[in-house]
Parts: sequence; structure tokens; C-alpha cells
Amino acid sequence: MRIVSWNVNGIRAIEKRGFVDWLVKDNPDVLCLNETKAEPGQLSPELLEPPVKGKPYLSFWASSKKKGYSGVAIYTKEKPDDVHFMGKAEFDDEGRVLIAEYKKFSLIAAYFPNSQDERRRLDYKLAFNDAMLKLCNSLVKKDRRFLLCGDYNVAHTPIDIARPKANENSPGYLPEERAWMDKFTAVGHVDTFRHFHPGEPNHYTWWSYMGNARARNVGWRLDYHCVDKNFMSSVKSSIIRPEVEGSDHCPVEIILNL
Repeated sequence: MRIVSWNVNGIRAIEKRGFVDWLVKDNPDVLCLNETKAEPGQLSPELLEPPVKGKPYLSFWASSKKKGYSGVAIYTKEKPDDVHFMGKAEFDDEGRVLIAEYKKFSLIAAYFPNSQDERRRLDYKLAFNDAMLKLCNSLVKKDRRFLLCGDYNVAHTPIDIARPKANENSPGYLPEERAWMDKFTAVGHVDTFRHFHPGEPNHYTWWSYMGNARARNVGWRLDYHCVDKNFMSSVKSSIIRPEVEGSDHCPVEIILNL
């Protein structure tokens, strides 16, 4: 199963940049989108039912009550046994999580909050992070495998950001955010990209639109596929796909052998 996750920074905006053509050509088994900024009723037929070859996609949507904000979606060729929200109103009201229950694992598509300038939403973000860790831990206790994919809005370590010193007080690289990632991985959950690419610098998934940052590869690694350690035996590869344009983020991809 090939699963791609991508923060599209507005699905209606990226549709105008060839998103549907890309999806038809790439044709992953599952595509998880972050920051859709839309409700299904606002979308074209091509976005709701992409005209892909072979098995069609089912699409599922979590939208924010605030218009044009946040939101996640899952396109999947294999019908899940169930799809549901996180179950916490403070996060579900912003369309931050969709969970697809497959036979062998739970797929969690998540758009983590941005802590924002002057730490305005840091408490909200850390509350979300802790709720997510509790969810993942609860799945492990039930002997249930999980894949948590999406924009975590944090660069975990100095190797995950082009200019760590200059950004020590920037949202997405605050000590509290990075400490949560330390805690998340310390209990045994695995950052799959780093598992396959340990110590490799200059791998990023987000670049500012300012200063020609993407062409210069002055970026941040904010998008992840993480699994519980017992699921790692099923993970065959985990990569970043910077060649795919259309958003300020690029997709990340994982292949599972189920």
C-alpha cells in the first residue's frame, strides 16, 4: 500500500495548479491531505471523485467550522471498515483529524496546529499533541498498529531545518514543540523517514514563499509518517517528494507491505 500525505495549502487553490492531473498520474493507494480549507459542498466533481484509472477513490472529509481554514481529507481506493473524527470537539471543530480504520492498521490523517507568533496558540497545540500521543498509545495498548501522517508543524531536530540557530524562537521550532516530539519517539513511535535516512541533512518538506527559499532549499521538515515500533516491519520505504510542486509543502510518501 502506497500512502502519500500532502499539505496542499488550499485544495481549491491547488486544483488550479494541476492537482487533479497530478493525482490521476501518481495514483497512490491512499492520499491524505492537510489544510484543505474547504467543505465538500464547495468542491468540484473532479475533486470529490477524481477520474483516476482503475479502482476509484472514496473520499472522506473533516472540515473546520471556520470557513476557509484547516481541514483534512483522505482519498482511498480500499474501503476502510470505519472512518471517524478524533472525538474531541476542540480539535474536531477545526477539522484536524480523520481516522480510517483498515483491517490491519489505523490510519490517522492529522493537521497539527501552528503555535503561531508570540506563542499565541502554543497551549492549544500542546493540548492537541498530548491528545494525539494518548490516542496513539491507546492503539498500541490494544495491540493495534497505527500510521500517523500529516503536517506536524514542527521541525524535530537541528538537521530538520536549514537555519536552526536563527529560528530558535520561531513557531514550529520552539523547545516545547520539539520536546513533545522527543516524548513521542521516546515511547517507541518511529519517525519513518529518519529511520531510513539517519543523519542525512537538507531534506525538507516546507519552504517559505519568500526569498526564493525552495529553489535554494532553505526549508523545514514539517511533514511526517510515524508508526508504532511494532509496525516498522511492514514499512518498506519512506521518502520526501520535493519534485512535486503546487503548494509551499511537498508530499511525503510511505510504502507498507501488508
